Amino acid sequence: MKFLVVLAVAVACASADVSHLVKDEASAPVVRSEYEISPEGAYNYVYETANGIAAQASGVVQNANSEYPSLAVSGSYRYVSPDGTPVELSYVADGEGYKPVGSHLPVAPPVPEAIARSLAYIAAHPPSPVEAAAYVAKPFQG
Repeated sequence: MKFLVVLAVAVACASADVSHLVKDEASAPVVRSEYEISPEGAYNYVYETANGIAAQASGVVQNANSEYPSLAVSGSYRYVSPDGTPVELSYVADGEGYKPVGSHLPVAPPVPEAIARSLAYIAAHPPSPVEAAAYVAKPFQG
């Protein structure tokens, strides 16, 4: 009896149509692809695939002739998550860090009122240089 149950389950699994569940994302054709690169280091690219994945970005070298050149990048991408939710993210990455924006990203809770008031008080009443020197960390003397 157990053999018949196992055989029936095996036959059902082998004959099940799962083509709607399995998607070959790697073989999605690219429907648009453009890119530009300048000798100075600036670039632009855009691509889009048939399965709805798309991205674009542009980067510019800032302070190219200084001791500390940097790259400022802005861009975005979009795709559909496995559960069918459209995901879109835009970002800026520059000397101030990476700043993403998207509705799917978690949002930090608001700063409690007491902490906001204390930060405002500290900003309005900075310590004198003598007071500040008293709070300088001293090396461990062990």
